[in-house]
Parts: sequence; C-alpha cells; structure tokens
Amino acid sequence: MSFISAIQTSGSGLTAERLRMEVISNNIANVNTTRTEMGEPFRRKFVVFMPRPDLKGVRIPKNGIREDRSLSNPLQLRYDPGHPDADENGYVHMPNVNIVSEMVDMISATRAYEANIQAINAAKSMAREALGIGRNV
Repeated sequence: MSFISAIQTSGSGLTAERLRMEVISNNIANVNTTRTEMGEPFRRKFVVFMPRPDLKGVRIPKNGIREDRSLSNPLQLRYDPGHPDADENGYVHMPNVNIVSEMVDMISATRAYEANIQAINAAKSMAREALGIGRNV
C-alpha cells in the first residue's frame, strides 16, 4: 500500500466517523422531540458504512443515514396527560433514543476518528523518514 492510499483510506474513515458523530449528536439533541415535521415522534438515526470499491476505506451510500424502525428499539410511552402530544389515554410517544447507548456510540466514533488521525500521522512520518534516507549518507 502506498503512502497516498494509506492516507486516503484513513481520510475516508475520518469523513465517515465525523458524519457518524453528527448523527449521534442529532439523536441526543432530539431525545425529547415528540413531533417532527411529519407529525410523529423523532426516530433515532444511524449511519451505514460500505466498503469503497475503488480504494480501501469506507463510504456512505446515498441512503446511508437511516431511521431506526426496528422492533427491538420501539418508541417509548410516557404517561403525561398534560402534554400537548398525549393520546386519549394520556400517553406520549417518545423518541426511541437511549442517551446511554448514544454516548457509548459517540465515544466509539471519537476513538475511531482518533485512530484514523494516528494512522495518517504514521503514514506522513514514514514518508518523511523515507525521503530523509538518502540525505544522511
């Protein structure tokens, strides 16, 4: 693998992890949003990574940011009859965002971002050292 392709690979990881952190931040910001423009509670979003066919690394497809509509992570019900979005029984449909899970995902994304920065710095250092081999002879 060349130095340039090593940097491009880690660069794609940086871009993907930055987007992942933005999506997680959006999830955290909307933890109490009971009504979106669509008229329903906010649903947790997540990012799908795919391998890049031309180079090593990752990419985000066009539909790469998806809503979590899985049965294992349903909308939460909270009893609050005074809430403007409460149903006839007094329950409010709350987003399916779990703050603890989002924070764990944020830490994971941050660590992956930092690892990609370290890989870029290592590739730059190796290139610098390779260029300096002939100077000291």
